[in-house]
Amino acid sequence: MKKMKTYQQVIGETIAQLRTDKGWTQGELAQAVGTSQSAVHRIEKGGQNISLEMVKKMSEVFGTQILSINDSVSQSFMIRGGKELAGEITINTSKNAAVALLCASLLNTGKTVLHRVARIEEVFRIIEVLESIGVRCHWMNRHRDLEIISPRELKLDEMNIEAARRTRSIIMFLGPLLRRYKKFTLPYAGGCSLGVRTVEPHLKALASFGLKVDAASNSGFYEVEVDQKVLKSKEDRYIVLSERGDTVTENVLMAAAMSAGKTTIVGASPNYMVQDLCFFLEKFGVKIEGIGTTKLVVRGKIRHSMNVEYSISEDPIEAMSFIAAALVTNSEITILRAPIEFLEIELEVLKNMNAVVEKSPEYLSTNGRTRLVDLTIKKSKLVAPVDKIHPMPFPGLNIDNLPFFSVIAAVAEGRTLIHDWVFENRAIYTAELSNLNVKVELLDAHRVYIEGPTNWRPAELVAPQALRPAVVILIGMLAAPGKSILRNVYPINRGYQDFAVRLRHLGADIEPLTGI
Repeated sequence: MKKMKTYQQVIGETIAQLRTDKGWTQGELAQAVGTSQSAVHRIEKGGQNISLEMVKKMSEVFGTQILSINDSVSQSFMIRGGKELAGEITINTSKNAAVALLCASLLNTGKTVLHRVARIEEVFRIIEVLESIGVRCHWMNRHRDLEIISPRELKLDEMNIEAARRTRSIIMFLGPLLRRYKKFTLPYAGGCSLGVRTVEPHLKALASFGLKVDAASNSGFYEVEVDQKVLKSKEDRYIVLSERGDTVTENVLMAAAMSAGKTTIVGASPNYMVQDLCFFLEKFGVKIEGIGTTKLVVRGKIRHSMNVEYSISEDPIEAMSFIAAALVTNSEITILRAPIEFLEIELEVLKNMNAVVEKSPEYLSTNGRTRLVDLTIKKSKLVAPVDKIHPMPFPGLNIDNLPFFSVIAAVAEGRTLIHDWVFENRAIYTAELSNLNVKVELLDAHRVYIEGPTNWRPAELVAPQALRPAVVILIGMLAAPGKSILRNVYPINRGYQDFAVRLRHLGADIEPLTGI
């Protein structure tokens, strides 16, 4: 019978994993928590009892909860709100671009190095899947550079199904794998709880490369067959996307990158993560016309086996999160390295709400392509906009940024209509703000009125199981004077690196709840 691990061993393994994820040595962790390197070594090996005080210190430096009194899996934040923020924050690289490039690394049998990869749960899940099928992934340094080496033959039958089901990004394995295998299976995609996300656009678009999928057998897997005659055809492909989705565009791009001849994609998403993928594919010699537009013309190559390095661009959604935090707490902060091309509409809407935002001159990201600015968010007396606020595909207001306008509207004078026409039930999450005393009128599953300004009050809540709505509740708690508790914050950790630690850097009073 397999011997059960002691609680010291379980805690030690958790601490070792968190330390490794941050790229720290045992000595660096020891210095951060005020102990010796030998003590950290014994703790990680499960050979030393660990006090609650030390658990608390480690939770704080990691920015995540190690233990919970009721649930060893869930994590919680305690927020003492009503405090102004101040200082500077540097925007991390894009989460959505990172997961696309991790999937695209399957195209290359050489060495791929991605620079400054966000260390977040969504990225960890994809890495777990990649490693389970034989891909070697190695964090190279503290700068979050990741080395990826994909073998010529993958062990798809050994895929980590649990990790795969926890991310919807697994659907982006279809494009890279269809060139390598005549038949394969993938588990159904998971991720956010935002209603039904149909995979039909992916299947229809990839059918042009011979992909055939049985997704209706209720087996829990996509059963994939690839028609080799269609796949190897040298005729030009002309693909019209019925839905201008980011991931479907990325899937088609990856399939086209390994196909001879010309592939034209009409109705493509020109969003930030798609542009990052295009810049990455160009490193392999793939020719792509129309980057940043809705029509892409791709001339691919059958094989990719070379050493490639790429620097991921900055995350406009994270930038919007900090913009919202500043406005809602009536604070002045400076946001460094904000990708302005993907924030211009949002800033224009905020300008119409009387927000005061100063911009630096533009400069380029490390990838040499993405335009950046530094933004200083000033204290502002906001008013409700005249028109409704609604998302549109790029270059419109980003779909992922829309939820932040609900909490911003809560501090604006007047009544704001938020129209989330994309997801079946995300607007319903906005009603959670009423627990913080926001005046919310839910018209239907897509439309909601927010009336401000709000006389905030603290609350204890379970985070919505969708990423952006969970962050919106957290931002509201930053504004609410008194002590709030946000439980089960895994959705936030899925998309943000050290979010609580970075908010503390700006003066927020937020800490993980720990205990046994």
